[in-house]
Amino acid sequence: MKKKLIYIGSAVIVLVAGFLVYKSLSKPKASVSIETAKIERGTISNTVTATGTLEAVKTVEVGTQVSGVIEKIFADYNSVVKKGQLLAQLDETPLIAQLEQSKASVDQAEAQVKYQKATYERYKALLAKKLIAQADFDQAEYNYNNALGSLSNAKSMYEKNKINLSYARIYSPIDGVVLDRAVEVGQTVAASFNTPTLFTIANDLTQMRVEAKVDEADIGQLVNGQRVEFTVDAFPTKKFGGEVTEIRLQPVTTNNVVTYTVVIGAPNPENILKPGMTANATFFVTERKDILLVSAKATRFTPDEATLASIAPPMSGPQGVQASERPMAPMGEGAMPEGGPMQMQKTDNDSTRMVWIKETNGGIHPKRITVGVTDEINYEVVKGLNEGEEVITSITTTGTVQAGKASTARNPFMPPRPGSNRRTSTTNTQQGPPPQ
Repeated sequence: MKKKLIYIGSAVIVLVAGFLVYKSLSKPKASVSIETAKIERGTISNTVTATGTLEAVKTVEVGTQVSGVIEKIFADYNSVVKKGQLLAQLDETPLIAQLEQSKASVDQAEAQVKYQKATYERYKALLAKKLIAQADFDQAEYNYNNALGSLSNAKSMYEKNKINLSYARIYSPIDGVVLDRAVEVGQTVAASFNTPTLFTIANDLTQMRVEAKVDEADIGQLVNGQRVEFTVDAFPTKKFGGEVTEIRLQPVTTNNVVTYTVVIGAPNPENILKPGMTANATFFVTERKDILLVSAKATRFTPDEATLASIAPPMSGPQGVQASERPMAPMGEGAMPEGGPMQMQKTDNDSTRMVWIKETNGGIHPKRITVGVTDEINYEVVKGLNEGEEVITSITTTGTVQAGKASTARNPFMPPRPGSNRRTSTTNTQQGPPPQ
């Protein structure tokens, strides 16, 4: 009985040991996950952002050229005014007094001229008869010329006071809307050293402009005529359109930060934009619509040899033809450049890229394409891809790849590597190097 138990125990031990050896030598089935992106149509746009302030295209500050007390005001905030319309009136009493005084001075000067002229004519006749000395005649002539000068000066003062009286009435210089009224009735304004501002009038609020401050690092990308979109805090969900109308050359330095003023024409047909609003502007430097797009991630993807070996069986033909027997595609139609997959990024120029295409039967192959503009997320496809094709963005392999067995199903573009009979356990996501 004991021998029987020993035999049974030995058999169990042998079975367990054999199972453990089998598990240690067996290879788990490899799993391959391929992420792709479809070639679709879309829009690429590169933008520059800046902030600015909304202003009326034409704003006039209306002041007074004479001092006085505000007697009447005929316009208020938001009043719509026409050119030549009376806005305010100063007290004219002192100005009328000055005008009357200057008129009296003119009358006095005219009388003096009349008297001196008669004296001059009389002395001239006496001098001709040699009845007076030459010095007396010269004095009479001087007095007459001096009286003429005094009359001219008096007339000038009279005209000046007459104009000052007209300045007592302030008229609108343009058609527009009153944005600001800085005076009240009874207020004294003094124009001795500078012209005080009484009203601020905007010409046309249906045509606004944004003065945006653009950083010196971005100013080189802007040109006149570029499309601009901007938003204001009052209407955060509404986008307003405009275009660049002026790029001023004078820099503005604030806290060692250099910016340039860019003027944006902003139509305001609904009159909802107000002067002084803060605008967040987006300048469209590059904009291409309805073009084929390829993911920038796909242009950076390059699989390594182990990944190609792990997915070689799916690349076989439908009748089980091994990948090693698959004919090579010509360059430009999917062939591998000399040197293996890591040389895929070496292209002819900056507009050429390599991508990996996923075939309908599950296989993959490389393809050289020509790209255009980019926004660092997608590239424009100029040549090489069609709408609906799938390009590979990453491949994730999990499990164990035994190179000795995989060598019979190696990618047709790959030369064998020395020492490839080692067992390799991989868990790897293949993505290309970061963008240059």
